[in-house]
Amino acid sequence: MRQFDVVIVGGGHGGAQAAIALRQAKFEGSIAIVTEETELPYERPPLSKEYLAGDKPFERMLIRPAAFWEERAIRFITGFRVETVDPAAHRIAAADGEAIGYGKLIWAAGGHARHLSCSGIDLKGVHTVRSRADADRMMAELPDVKRAVVIGGGYIGLEAASALTKQGKQVVLLEALDRVLARVAGEALSRFYEEEHRAHGVDVRLSTAVDCILGDGDAVRAVRLADGTELPCDMVVVGIGIVPAVEPLLRAGAEGGNGVAVDVQCRTSLPDIFAIGDCALHANAYADGTNIRLESVQNANDQATVAAKTITGQDAAYDAVPWFWSDQYDLKLQTVGLSIGHDQVVLRGDPADRKFALVYLRGGRVIALDCVNQMRDYAQGRKLVMQGTMPDLDRLANVEVPLKELV
Repeated sequence: MRQFDVVIVGGGHGGAQAAIALRQAKFEGSIAIVTEETELPYERPPLSKEYLAGDKPFERMLIRPAAFWEERAIRFITGFRVETVDPAAHRIAAADGEAIGYGKLIWAAGGHARHLSCSGIDLKGVHTVRSRADADRMMAELPDVKRAVVIGGGYIGLEAASALTKQGKQVVLLEALDRVLARVAGEALSRFYEEEHRAHGVDVRLSTAVDCILGDGDAVRAVRLADGTELPCDMVVVGIGIVPAVEPLLRAGAEGGNGVAVDVQCRTSLPDIFAIGDCALHANAYADGTNIRLESVQNANDQATVAAKTITGQDAAYDAVPWFWSDQYDLKLQTVGLSIGHDQVVLRGDPADRKFALVYLRGGRVIALDCVNQMRDYAQGRKLVMQGTMPDLDRLANVEVPLKELV
């Protein structure tokens, strides 16, 4: 059985950063990254953005080149899917029984794409976008695709719709709720993006449920809606969120449910096991202490650094302000903070100019900003969120007043 001082499960942003941070902290023990994929760690956000659109080659998505990992003696074990965790024996194992021993375990496995609960999901032409292999399969089919249906109006769905539209495809976007981005943004931002996509030719349909996916032989031919309408298509992209990949930890007795529970040092309830990134359920100060999972590069990287510092005996606690971005057409959305539970929204600028910011407040305090093509407000608004500033609302709404003057 192979044995390492630190085993990191997951080769995404969090797993890569955990290994990097350990070496930066002068950790001299052995490190292995265990991943289901065969690739070196790479950036995930471009998969539904520049990579799918053909604007960014895979080589530019690598988090570090191969030589970087070799120089730092960071071992990769690829094509390994962890099925069991034995916290008493400090061992993980695959379905075939192959085992790897660890001193400390960092669980950075992220999540698996959530699938539709209907027939037809296994047809050729039905895709999710979680890995390079997923995106490559889509790209290989695109030359023969004229019509695509995107299911899900979150960031992944909207970004995929944008990328497909840029390549000349006819796109229908289906959202089960009454607006896109309903779980992550205020209504004003939702309506703005709905109109932007429609202006680019996307058929956006809200409050629309899917009954099933229909095939012609083994290939997709249409999506049937709950009202019986059939939407002919050559490709279906399903972007309805993820299921956190924590089953082995929960079976081993870790606390959690929708993710695995961690404390401020990213420790799970199991000895010598940490969890970071999309799968880590944690009390977040910017969500008023609510236990949440954050699916973002920022969260994965910051939690990875906390876990690495804790393992190397340094004082560390996760308290980073959340941030996120999304590229659609020529629009760059940058978000800082969490708008959960806001009771007021202040608009800075005019959405018609395609350059504006939405400031979310709760009890008079700034808790988040959504900034569209507005880098200055995003950069300066960060301090408003971190300090919970209670600004004068007239000045806050005045685009001539820089946000740094309200700190």
